[in-house]
This record gives sequence, C-alpha cells and structure tokens, in this order.
Amino acid sequence: MSELVRQLNDYRLTTAEILYRLPDHPALLQTYIWQDYDLAPRYPELRRFLAFWEKNLDGPLHSVQVANIPIIKPTETRFADVCLTLH
Repeated sequence: MSELVRQLNDYRLTTAEILYRLPDHPALLQTYIWQDYDLAPRYPELRRFLAFWEKNLDGPLHSVQVANIPIIKPTETRFADVCLTLH
C-alpha cells in the first residue's frame, strides 16, 4: 500500500523511543528510535515490531514512548487581525 493511501486510511506517522537494556550490561540502557506509519491507538505495526524484538533480539525492553501526528489533516484558516499598507 502506498504512503498516500495509508495516510488517507487514517495511518499516522508514528515515532517510538524504545529504551532497552544491554545484554552484557543490564544496568545500562540504550535508545532505539523507530518510525513508520501506524494506526492509533492500537498501533499494530509497532506491536508487530516489538513482538519481533522480544522474540529475536537479546536486549530486553525497558520502556516505549510513542508520539504520532496525522500528516494529512484539514487546513487551518486564520484571519488577519490587521491589514497595513505601505507606500
């Protein structure tokens, strides 16, 4: 599915900050940034990625912070408060 079609179907650009523990040094945390188009609030793509992470990667997850924004949205109309003319 193309990105435009996904956006028209209410997919939003989603960014997740994933903190995970290093396998050799569990007291240390490492950051991984994941970004893709996903459906809020269930986030099926992110959940699929996190399931893959837990199944195949050694670094156990510590926390995940998610932010998203719709790329295609209604336009915002603002009216001017003042109109000035310079000669």
